[in-house]
Amino acid sequence: MNPRILVLAHNHPDLHPGGTEIFAHDLFSAYKRAGCEAVFVGATNDIHRERRPGTSFQAINDAGDEMLFWAGHFDRFNMSQTDLYAVAPNFTELLKTWDPDVVHIHHLVLWGIELPMLIRRVLPHCQIVMTLHDYYPICPNDGLMIHRGTRQRYLQADRIGKRCGLDGIAPDRFSMRTVNLRNHLRVVDRFLAPSEFLRDRYVDWGIDPAKIDVMHNGRPRAHAVPKRDVGTGMPNVFGYFGNLNPWKGADVLLDASQKLTMDDVDFELRIHGGVPFQTVTFNEKIDGLFEQTGSKVQRMGAYERADIPELMARVDWVIVPSIWWENAPLVIQEAFQHGRPVITSGIGGMAEMVRDGHDGIHVRPDDPAELARVIKDCATNPKLWKKLSGHVRPPADIDDVAQKHLVLFRKMIRPDFVAA
Repeated sequence: MNPRILVLAHNHPDLHPGGTEIFAHDLFSAYKRAGCEAVFVGATNDIHRERRPGTSFQAINDAGDEMLFWAGHFDRFNMSQTDLYAVAPNFTELLKTWDPDVVHIHHLVLWGIELPMLIRRVLPHCQIVMTLHDYYPICPNDGLMIHRGTRQRYLQADRIGKRCGLDGIAPDRFSMRTVNLRNHLRVVDRFLAPSEFLRDRYVDWGIDPAKIDVMHNGRPRAHAVPKRDVGTGMPNVFGYFGNLNPWKGADVLLDASQKLTMDDVDFELRIHGGVPFQTVTFNEKIDGLFEQTGSKVQRMGAYERADIPELMARVDWVIVPSIWWENAPLVIQEAFQHGRPVITSGIGGMAEMVRDGHDGIHVRPDDPAELARVIKDCATNPKLWKKLSGHVRPPADIDDVAQKHLVLFRKMIRPDFVAA
């Protein structure tokens, strides 16, 4: 028997095409293809949608099983929904009306940490599953686990106030935040982590190891674009895909590109992505770095998901230079889907996804000199590209990943269930 599944994310990919939203929506679609009744609800706020008086729900498209939940009153530090008087009754009505067997939560931003307990009170027998896509409950610095000023990463959540660089907040508030979040998450029946690294961080933080499993993400099946025809030349075109922000390492990549230009290395770098919601200081820094790189670096700008195959067809390598503990970057799966080897920071989930020396290369994070050296080696060594690209494996198919989720859900609903 297929379970009825309510999928909750902190936005909808049509409004905010982040990796979590894309994966959550792809998984929702796979649930439906597997024969399940499923509903997708993305929380949103006035950054993407104005509030419409009279209802908390809004249509996102013509589908009857997808909607938005306007949740614009959110305390980011405490991960708390500050307008429960308005939010709780409307969401309670949805829970009672649809009565799902499983609520699959993909994020609590905008929803609020109160959400799991609300679900438990309204539906005592419903199974609550939460995929932990990042470290937001652990770290109030947008879940980055990195110091805002020094860019130093930290593995443990101890002394978090000092480690994340949030000023003006009393130390006891960090402790109270942790206690409150962990207490609310106790009602979650099962946690899923897309990487071993992320699972370990949450176990260190206090999640019961018996309640958290590793479940890797997947991608919808797609035909790989042909590898670039390099003729007698070198496979020396590199691509960066994703928004530009202080933690994605775009500035590190541009610094490395300056070094390569000064050394007269024959390479081309195509940087795809916009700079949304960044400070004036960061925008000025990025603009200045682009001006200094010369003609070998092309600023391609923002792109749509549908553009990925065409853009990927024009590069030989994909670079993911993030300086924070990325968990399961969508761009790595997109690169592997199209047979492109990946140069990535050898930390976090990135180090798990890319096998160093096999289908990509690990570099030290936040180190432009080493990144420049590796790019030079890759740009001048066609045998290396041939070896690594030949070992690239496509990511797991999203329908296969959905089946793994469904086996787990059925077992949770019926402990005597045995998968065929």
